[in-house]
This record gives sequence, structure tokens and C-alpha cells, in this order.
Amino acid sequence: MAKDKSGYIIAAAFIGPGTVTTASLAGANFGFHLVWALLFSIFATIVLQDMAARLGVASEEGLASAMKNMAYKPWLKHFFIVLIVAAIGIGNAAYESGNLTGAAIGLDAFVNIGIGPWASILGVIAIALLWTGSYQWIETVLVYLVFIMAGVFLVTLLVAKPDVSAMLSQMLSPRLDTDAITTVLALIGTTIVPYNLFLHASLVAKSSRGQDKVAAVTACRQQSARAISMGGLITMIVMATAMMAFFNQAASMDASNMGEQLKPVLGDKAQWFFALGLFAAGLTSAITAPLAAAYAVTGALSMSDDMQSKGFKTVWLVIIAIGVGVAALGFKPLPAILFAQATNALLLPIIAIFLLVVMNKSNALGEFRNTWKSNLAGVVVVGTVVALGAYKLIGVFN
Repeated sequence: MAKDKSGYIIAAAFIGPGTVTTASLAGANFGFHLVWALLFSIFATIVLQDMAARLGVASEEGLASAMKNMAYKPWLKHFFIVLIVAAIGIGNAAYESGNLTGAAIGLDAFVNIGIGPWASILGVIAIALLWTGSYQWIETVLVYLVFIMAGVFLVTLLVAKPDVSAMLSQMLSPRLDTDAITTVLALIGTTIVPYNLFLHASLVAKSSRGQDKVAAVTACRQQSARAISMGGLITMIVMATAMMAFFNQAASMDASNMGEQLKPVLGDKAQWFFALGLFAAGLTSAITAPLAAAYAVTGALSMSDDMQSKGFKTVWLVIIAIGVGVAALGFKPLPAILFAQATNALLLPIIAIFLLVVMNKSNALGEFRNTWKSNLAGVVVVGTVVALGAYKLIGVFN
């Protein structure tokens, strides 16, 4: 189990272009007034991913299989299957379009051929890597690039000498209104990624087979908490640099000048470095999103989850194709990415509620079932996300 790196894969999966873009927009438009949403998201992610990991270790199966197997009546089993396929299909297609759009923005800064053509090229690259099953090495390289980008953001923050008192003041005066709610949901959706629950359970189920289950759960819990907290810190640093560059300034942020927040350290090269980071984050996430969808759908349909099986390949191929199609339609890039993250936040309660049910009802869990503390934390997470989603929907109808 010591070799398992699923926690870091989960962290790398949510640090995609959606995270960088959403955090930049949050910092530029609202300063640190929305940090509360990020802190809630990190807490919620740790709580839910811990449940997914315990499920994977104890049952040695993925979340989709556990949800389906928990249903004793045929009609309920069919309902679970439709729900998993529809929810993960819709969520991951939206997420994939955001991943490809973000990576395309990065590449378009180097060679200006348009977001649509670059999204199509990136889709082909993702398909080629997943088809051969040899994507791991390039994903590792891209993850390192993402963390290098995070290091540059940190250096920029330190060099620019941030106004810590202003940041603390804004953190202590949180905002939640009709102007901020979409960004709040986007921060939640880009951090608590629904497909990561399926991906984490499946990865841990495979890596922990034959291991001592108690030791495996302990190691996975510690690793996940560290990795997810690190990802949250990176997101907060991005928010801080965007806040210093754009919040209450004359210039507003858009797709063409997001990299200016790195100018204090990188000067004229800031835009290019930011673009490289978006590309790395985008392609990494564009691989993990369809991979997670394939695990979820094949588990729900009792198909083989072997990466070389036809059914497994068909699922991720459809997700990538939809993502490319949406990204190539010509939507404005920043709203498209923000919309993808907000969509994830609205889908999250559906998956989280059924994860809670599984963690209390599944006979395969034994001593790893939810305690009352885990249930309380899960209810707080689900209740908060449902309330925020309802607030958003009321605003839309009004």
C-alpha cells in the first residue's frame, strides 16, 4: 500500500485549468471574500474522499459497483444504473469540455489557431494516450509542471509583498449574494469533483488487494488529507496573486491577461508561463476525467474495468468526444470553464447522498462503515451544497 499514490492523483485531478481559472476569477473579482468557499471545499473533499477510499479498501470494488449491489430490488438496481451513467456522463462531459478549453487557451497563447482547433488536437492526444494505456509517464510529467507553476505563484506572492491585513479582513467578511453565487459554486465544483469519488474508490480497490485493510485505510487517509490540503493551498495562492493584480484595480481580468498576476516575478514571460501551466493542468485532467467515467460506467453496468476492454475504451472515448464537441462550439472560454465547475457543484449532492447511503448500508464494509462523526460531517457537506445550489436556482428563476 505504501506505493499507492491515489491521494496525489486525486489532488492533481482537481488542480486543472478550471481550478486555476476559477481561483483567478474569484481573486480578481471578489478578493479574499470567497476564501470561505474554498476552505469548506477542502474540508468537504477530505470527508468525501475518505469515505470513497474506505469503501474501496473494505469492499475491493468501486463506488458504482457498491451502489448497484446495495439495491436488492430490480427496479432500484436499474434506477442506480441509470443515475450513475447519467450523472457521471453529464458531469464528466461538462468537466472534460472545461479541461480541453483551458488547455486550448494555453496552447493558443503560443500558436494562435483558435480554441476549437486546439481542443480537437488535445482530444486526439488524450485518446491516443488512453488507447495505448501508456499515459502514466506523461501524466507524471504534466503533474510536475502543474506543481512548478504553483511554485512560481508562491514566489510571486512573496515577492509582491501581499497586504496580509487586507486578506485577513476580507476572509473575515465573507460574501454570498447573487453576484458571487456562481463563483462560489464554481470553487466548490472545481475542488469537490464528483468523478474523483469514483476514481479514488476504484484506484484504492485495486492497489490495496492483499494488504492489511486497517493499515491500508490509515495510510490512504493520511496521504489523501495531505495531498488535498496541498491542492487547496495552491488554489488559495492563485486567488491571492489574482487579487493583488486585479481586485479593485482599473484593469479587469479576461482570457487574454490572466497571466499578468505573475508579472512581478516573470515580467513579459508571465503570460506564456501561465499558458504553459493551463496546458499542463488541462491535459492532465482531460485524461483523468474520462478515465474516472469509464470506471463508474463499467462498474454500474457490470462490465470489465480492464483498460484494454472494448467497453471501457468506449466510455472514455464518448466523454472525450463530447468534451471536444462542446469546447469546439465557440463558447467564450472563461464562462465555459466557470459553467463546467458550477455544473459539477450542482451534480455533487446526488453522488454524495448515495455515497453516504452506501457507507451506512453496504454489508461489505464491516468495521469501515461510517461512524456518527463521519455521517455528521457528510450531512453538513451535502446540506451546504444543496442549500447553495437551491440559492443559485432561485436566483436563476427570479
